Amino acid sequence: MAAGAIALGLVVGTVPLDPSAVLAREGVDWTILAHVRTPRVLLAAIVGAALATAGAALQPTLRNPLASPDIIGVSGGAALAAVLGLAFLPPGRGGAYVVPLVAFAGAAVSSAVVYRLSLVRGRLDPYTQILVGVIFNTFAASLILLVHAVVDMTRSNSIVFWLMGGISIHPYPVLAMVFVLVVAGCAVLARESRTLDLIALGDEPAEHLGVDLKASRTRVFAASALLVGAVVSLTGVITFVGLIVPHVLRRLLGSDNRLLLPAAFFGGATFLVACDALARFMVAPAELPVGAITAMAGGPFFIYLLRRRSASGDV
Repeated sequence: MAAGAIALGLVVGTVPLDPSAVLAREGVDWTILAHVRTPRVLLAAIVGAALATAGAALQPTLRNPLASPDIIGVSGGAALAAVLGLAFLPPGRGGAYVVPLVAFAGAAVSSAVVYRLSLVRGRLDPYTQILVGVIFNTFAASLILLVHAVVDMTRSNSIVFWLMGGISIHPYPVLAMVFVLVVAGCAVLARESRTLDLIALGDEPAEHLGVDLKASRTRVFAASALLVGAVVSLTGVITFVGLIVPHVLRRLLGSDNRLLLPAAFFGGATFLVACDALARFMVAPAELPVGAITAMAGGPFFIYLLRRRSASGDV
């Protein structure tokens, strides 16, 4: 499915490509494919994979089915740090490599802050965490708007991009760096998959089964912050990918994280590449930010999950 979505993303565009020119690797058609559509589709796949895998890991770690990086404040912290980097770091090519590291730091700090503020009598309370995450996101958004108001026009236009969340074109070396960071984060989460199954049973049962909750959660938070920070630094905040994809796959495949995490990696890539193709197609030759597409899908989905849990008495 991921390969099919990538093929669709390469085909969709306002300019139809001549297959013979593409195969000959010459002319405008080849330039569009190699330097416009391919980098964009690859970035969408990397971002979708990172956000979905982070969401799939955070939900059992926090024992909160409504958890995803954008809802609990991780994406907000990464976006705020990235915007501060864009606004105040010296301009230059080096910024393309520094901003992801700054965004990772922001995601890590926001993860730690939200987690600490969500503890009730020493135990994590899922719904307190949702409220803290929403408040943190609102606070981060207000700071982003403040920065946007004081910077010059060139940097201001870049910041507007972060507020919308979109897929753009970046050089292949930047994509390669982000891909390496995403693979490293996913590898850490994959090693924690069995532990995540135990944590999902509850804190006390997990501790009785030998799980070091503090160490495991620290590793999951750090890996998730790495994933979110790396991709948010290039795209801004793209919402609900980390909520929709893990829930759909959990319905199809079950809750075994040894299977769910790899499936979320490829499922997230497929979902966001398809959403980006839709964003380019709906109002062509103009295009929508892909964040608008995921928000339109994710908002009703979030309300559905919340209402379902309310009906089952899990609030």
